[in-house]
Amino acid sequence: MTIRVMLVDDQVLLRTGFRMVLAAQPDMEVVAEAGDGAEAIEILRATAVDVVLMDVRMPRLDGVEATRRICEAPEPPKVLILTTFDLDEYAFSGLKAGASGFMLKDVPPAELLAAIRSVHSGDAVVAPSTTRRLLDRFAPMLPSGNKEPEHRQLERLTEREREVMLLVAQGLSNGEIAARLVLSEATVKTHVGRILTKLELRDRVQVVVLAYETGLVRAGGGAN
Repeated sequence: MTIRVMLVDDQVLLRTGFRMVLAAQPDMEVVAEAGDGAEAIEILRATAVDVVLMDVRMPRLDGVEATRRICEAPEPPKVLILTTFDLDEYAFSGLKAGASGFMLKDVPPAELLAAIRSVHSGDAVVAPSTTRRLLDRFAPMLPSGNKEPEHRQLERLTEREREVMLLVAQGLSNGEIAARLVLSEATVKTHVGRILTKLELRDRVQVVVLAYETGLVRAGGGAN
């Protein structure tokens, strides 16, 4: 299956470089390009895209707001945020807006290609542990934390699923969760899948974001 990629960046030279890397791959095709978020949204109305490589600092409509609008659409493409600096506020905002991960603009080509394939297959590019550090750093942008940790979305989960969600939010892998709860890794994977379905989340990164927003996990620490 060919992965249809869209490049969104106001720097033509950067788009050209990414296009050359992707064009050399037998399973990828650059089907669209845009110079800002507004143009990207317009093009997506008429073009089928699987993965969007989205810059954040652009004229007219930045990448964060464009990501938010794209992810609100039914069956949206996956979005990879491209940032200049690791763990900056744009990556934080992009994840909250619905992106499946973020990459540095100077990422080695092999890592970029692997990220595109991972996102296309439904995985998150950013490890939950990295997301935790990101959210810890920008915790002041989150709700005050005075409200109860409970949230009506979380009521859909069984006790075991809440337990697994908490460990995912703390950055543990499926294998680590399996060891902690004395379960098989396959069982943990099933629980994670049910959590994503019940909470209508795209990936593990969004599990971490929701855990912070609902107070299930507090910044700089563990569970509440």
